[in-house]
Amino acid sequence: MKSFSYERASSVEAAAKAAAGTRGAKFIAGGTNLLDLMKLQIETPTHLIDVNGLALDKIEVTPEGGLRIGALVRNTDLASDERVRRDYGLLSRALLAGASGQLRNKATTAGNLLQRTRCPYFYDTNQPCNKRQPGSGCAALGGFSRQHAVIGVSDACIATHPSDMAIAMRALDATVETVRPDGATRRIPIADFHRLPGDTPHVETVLEPGELITAVTLPKPIGGKHIYRKVRDRASYAFALVSIGAIVQPGGTGRVAVGGIAHKPWRVEAAEVDLPKGARAVTDTLLAGAHPTEQNAFKVTLVERTLGAVLAEARG
Repeated sequence: MKSFSYERASSVEAAAKAAAGTRGAKFIAGGTNLLDLMKLQIETPTHLIDVNGLALDKIEVTPEGGLRIGALVRNTDLASDERVRRDYGLLSRALLAGASGQLRNKATTAGNLLQRTRCPYFYDTNQPCNKRQPGSGCAALGGFSRQHAVIGVSDACIATHPSDMAIAMRALDATVETVRPDGATRRIPIADFHRLPGDTPHVETVLEPGELITAVTLPKPIGGKHIYRKVRDRASYAFALVSIGAIVQPGGTGRVAVGGIAHKPWRVEAAEVDLPKGARAVTDTLLAGAHPTEQNAFKVTLVERTLGAVLAEARG
């Protein structure tokens, strides 16, 4: 791990200003992803800004009847909150499907959204990776690609986003609240928050330099059957080959977001019109334009079958 300086932020505005004014600065809260990457020298921040002391760890009801989740709310606390379990069961289930209990005790809401890919070529510094070192190439394209993305890919990157929580947030139409270094705030729909790789896979979100996430807001509950189904190689502490986050209403209408197949949580609202017709009709639209490799082409079928199981569960 390379040397770095450290400070504890005194306010949200001060944290954002310090990050923008110091080249190579990074925010740190739980550190469950960042510290691992620093040990491997994939992340080499020159300055760490500790935001744990900021008052961003509350879950509050919004005037519209939704929930405002502070950026520092730990995953364990969010998953166990009575209001989340009652009204946003999809979110609670997705959180409990991710990582281990120890990691959930430390990981934060904002950090979960910002975690980086678990592509093995990204973690192997002996291999070329455009996400780790722009312009170096993508070893996954000619390598072992079973776990990689099948849609939204580019010639520069076929990595997947690892978050379970983000899948639920996408299905729930969450909004990310931020503060910029000049003190201005903005609200970013979760659909627009993560970027597809294109020619710049190292630019993973629409956040600007120094911009700090302060909260994630959920709209008023919509009811329905909330289901999160995660298909993985082993029963615990494994990232999804395919995951389905669904909210199914009586009559079969609803929402579907998919994980494990793209660089961001994957949802195509136009596909949801076909939910009453069944999994195949939805998958045809959801994965239109997919470009799987020979090794991960099975994911297209796996999405359809997993969604079919979810819809069968919703029907009881």
